[in-house]
Parts: sequence; C-alpha cells; structure tokens
Amino acid sequence: MSAGATGAVAAVDLGATSGRVMIGRVGPDTLDLTEAARFPNTPVTLWEGDRPGLHWDIAELYRNVVDGLGDALRAEPGIVSVGVDAWAVDYGLLRGGVLQGIPYHYRDERAAAGTPLVHERVPAGELYRQNGLQYLPFNSLYQLAVDNAAGRLDGVDTMLLIPDLIAYWLSGERVAERTNASTTGLLGVDGTWNAPLIDALELPRGLFRPVVDSGTVIGPLLPSVRGELRIPSEVADVAERAGSGIPGGPVVTAVGSHDTASAVVAVPLRSENAAYISCGTWGLVGLELDRPVLSEAAREANFTNEGGVDGRVRFLHNVMGLWLLSECIRSWRAAGIDADLVDLLERAGSLTTPVPVFDANDQRFLAPGDMPSRIASWCAERGVAAPDGPAEYVRSIVESLAEAFATAVRTASALSGRPVDTVHIVGGGARNRLLCQLVADRCGVPVLAGPVEATAIGNVLVQARAHGLVHGDLEALRALVLATHPPIEYLPAAAATLSRLQ
Repeated sequence: MSAGATGAVAAVDLGATSGRVMIGRVGPDTLDLTEAARFPNTPVTLWEGDRPGLHWDIAELYRNVVDGLGDALRAEPGIVSVGVDAWAVDYGLLRGGVLQGIPYHYRDERAAAGTPLVHERVPAGELYRQNGLQYLPFNSLYQLAVDNAAGRLDGVDTMLLIPDLIAYWLSGERVAERTNASTTGLLGVDGTWNAPLIDALELPRGLFRPVVDSGTVIGPLLPSVRGELRIPSEVADVAERAGSGIPGGPVVTAVGSHDTASAVVAVPLRSENAAYISCGTWGLVGLELDRPVLSEAAREANFTNEGGVDGRVRFLHNVMGLWLLSECIRSWRAAGIDADLVDLLERAGSLTTPVPVFDANDQRFLAPGDMPSRIASWCAERGVAAPDGPAEYVRSIVESLAEAFATAVRTASALSGRPVDTVHIVGGGARNRLLCQLVADRCGVPVLAGPVEATAIGNVLVQARAHGLVHGDLEALRALVLATHPPIEYLPAAAATLSRLQ
C-alpha cells in the first residue's frame, strides 16, 4: 500500500451468542466500520449415551462466516485481508486435517472433571507459576485432560482453538495465534508451548501447532473457499490491485484472535494508569502491563496473565458479564413475560428503593438456565429479600456487576502496584448508561465508555497495520481510535453529567 492510502479489510468477530462480519476502511485519518452480516451463534445439545452434551454448532457458524464474507466482498471488492477473532479456550480436534467430533461448549458440565485430573499431576500453585493463568474450570487444559481420559485424543494430531479452526478452513493453514493460545493454560509465560507441562499432563505434543503473532499473514483464501464465496474474477482482480499481492483476492491474517485481545487494542487508554473493562457476555477487568504478575497473591485473587498484541500482558480477572441480563431476558420471554431490555434498564435506573447486591461470580450463574430463580436462591440463602419483578432484577444485576467490576479494578491496582485514575468500558456494556455510571460511582474515578465495537476495531487495526494501511505501535493505533470514536465520560457522582471528549 502507498503511504497515506485508505484500504479495506474484513473482520470476522465471533461472540458467544452471535457473530458478524465487519468491513473496516482504514487510513492514516480514517477508521470506519460497516456491518456486512450478522448471525446468531446458538449452541446445540446432543445426547451422548448417558448425558446431554453442549456443543458449538461449528458447521453452521462457518457457513455464516463464508456467507458474510461473500456479502462483504461484494460490497467492498478491495478487501485485502480477513481476520478472525472469537472467544477463548474451546477447540476442535483434527485427524489428517479432518474435524473429529463437534467442539464442546465451555459451559458443558464435562469440563468440571478436569480439575482433579490436572491438579493431581501439577498442583495449582505450580501451575500458576508456569502459565500465570486464572483458574477457570473450563480452561483448555482441563477440557483436554477430560478428553484424554475419555480417549477422545486417540489418533488426533491437531488441536485448533475456534478462531484458528475457522482460519484453517479458510486458508488451509494450521497455526496457533499467540493471544488465544495463552488462554489454554499450556503456553508458558514466555509465549511458547510449555513442553514439560504438556508431558506432565500426558497430552500428545503433536496436537499443538506453531505459534504465530498477530499481524502474521497466514495465507490466501483456498480456491474452494473462493468458489463458495462466489467471488467474480473482477472482484479478485480489484482485491489484488488493492494490495494483497497474492492472486485470487484477500489473504487470511492473524489478529488478536482472542476477542478480548482485539478489544484491548481498541481501548483508547488515557494513561498508563487506566484500567479497562471489556464488557459483553463476560466482563474482562484489568490492566495492560509489560510483564506478568505471578505472585501468590495474584493467584489467590484468581487474576490471569494473558497474551496481548505486541507482547503486552493482559492482567485481568474474568467476571460474569451481560450474560446475567441476557439469561434473565430469555427466561422471562420463555415464561410469556414481555421483557424489553431497553425499557427495563430505563425503569431500573429510576428505582429509588434498595435492591440486593449479590456475588455475580457465584458459579451457580455459569450454566444456562432460569437465572431469576438462581438469583432469588442466592438471596434466600442469605436471608435477603429477592428482587420484586423484572425491573428490580435488572437493577440488582447491574448493581452487582458494577460492584464486581469495581472490586476487580481495585484488586488489579493493588496486585500490580499501579494506581488507577480512569476506567475504560468497551464492548456492549459501553451502551449501558446505568452500568457505566454505577462503575464510576463505585470506583471513584471517571469512566470512559466506548467504543462499543472495540473487538471488531482491534481486529481491523491489526490487519490494517500488517498491510501498510496504518503504522506505529499500539499507542498510535489507539490515537486513531480516540480521534474517530471519542468515548463518553461518566463522572463519579450521583448527579454526574455526560460529556463527550473533544
């Protein structure tokens, strides 16, 4: 690309409940996103002989990705690159390049059996020193331990995390992008596969593909994919002239394939003392550091050290996020209750009566199900009056999330020794005015909300930099985000007013 040119890339952004394909048009002073396609990501429950198993409908997801990319290329023939990000920890198992079985969902109950299988070989403290990873019962190494014990790894030669699996089907190349590989628990703090740990868990070393950094060009689209996309020859010619340098149109480029890693790229951090909350189905709360924090205090606080783009460390804590709201809405609608989230948030914001603040991280809230009843049960166990009606439930959830987020911010600050003067909220939670204000109030510092589309923006920016559309370090990329997507400021007071940064 010539200096100062504006070009286009496509971001495949897969979330736990929906996916989309976004067109990003990027240049030195340009950062515009257009949605080309959006589709649901609905898990499926399959009977497995003695129990139901929860799986990702990966074939349907891939079909929607391909259809969405076709829409994107017809709308913008000059797209030079495609990047894929998704949620962490889940994976597909391959033999000879062929998927073996349907990937499990991290909320499937089978993962719980993995903890004793791993910890009897490598104690939790030693594990943290080796991988710096927060304990979550569904982390990849626990799932792999269960699969190994069940014989599901017999004859398997490759494990690909979900975004790497989609990239493989698009390009034919099997790699492990570093930011998402760091969530498996099997990557050392040096960013390479931890062979001694893999051996200690008796996992086949051959499962794990070469680790690549975000910004690496993985390869061109397969001819079969080009056929599925129905790319006319003139579209391929335009894409080639636009700068892909490879006949046949766009290439597949590794991005921060863990969606949080991409989201953090797009956080317009106001200072090095700013914390971030990437708030969607989950709330990822933490700081960006240059090196991991591997202290016993960090382990006991269940903080994780995950890989970030450009070798940064995402020191953070996973908190239940908007999942609590979406599951309540789903339960109410299933019961025939008219539940509109926008209306409920408006009503919840007007409430003056106290509502219970519950532990949003309680494991009972992890699995799908009747969320209002579980919240009521938590309250009953503690002799606390449960919320009365949907609006009170929504207010209780938002208050509880704000408290959990604020606690995580304070803990991150104490563990890292870095004072926090600002909190950035990106993702879907940035739209939730009540949540943003309550976080500001509970943290006692300003909250800067936005961009909402942080994950897709970060995905786009890493591709754009790899293909010469923009240049510089993360701070330069974030300056472009700030200039084109200024956040909204929430001041830490009950009567705070909103102001847009100039």
